[in-house]
Amino acid sequence: MDNRIAKVTLAMMQKNCGDIRRIEHTLKVFAYAQQLGIAESLDAQTLEILELTALLHDIGIHVAEKKYGISSAHHQEVEGPPVAHEILTSLNFKPEVVERVCFIISKHHTFTAVDGIDFQLLVEADFLVNSTEDHASDHQIVSFAQNIFRSESGLMYLKLLFPHLEI
Repeated sequence: MDNRIAKVTLAMMQKNCGDIRRIEHTLKVFAYAQQLGIAESLDAQTLEILELTALLHDIGIHVAEKKYGISSAHHQEVEGPPVAHEILTSLNFKPEVVERVCFIISKHHTFTAVDGIDFQLLVEADFLVNSTEDHASDHQIVSFAQNIFRSESGLMYLKLLFPHLEI
């Protein structure tokens, strides 16, 4: 694993210190995102952006909870990018990588904003994890598969997780 990816993982864990549920959620999203990126043959920079975004997609939750008392999707999208920017710039990631990661984090619950394979695979990886963690209904899973999923690999993973559904 790239040493800088390991450092971002550590920074994410430090920001979520003691919050095992959120740390484990993030690590699961990272694992799915990484595997989806490899399966979809992403180039090295796009895969790096996907991995970084997966590690930092929910990084604004604690800031939102402190500021607003809740961590709604909107508040996560607002509060996450400044934290991600701080982490990534301190580790000397290229400005265009930082900008792209922060953009995706700023819209990661806004599915109509998906504008690239990195963003698409992050949304799919996050749903793969959320579908089981949040006990999504069969209807929600099928609807998400039909309306949001675009990658062959993401659909395959979803079918393997929920073989009883017509996806």
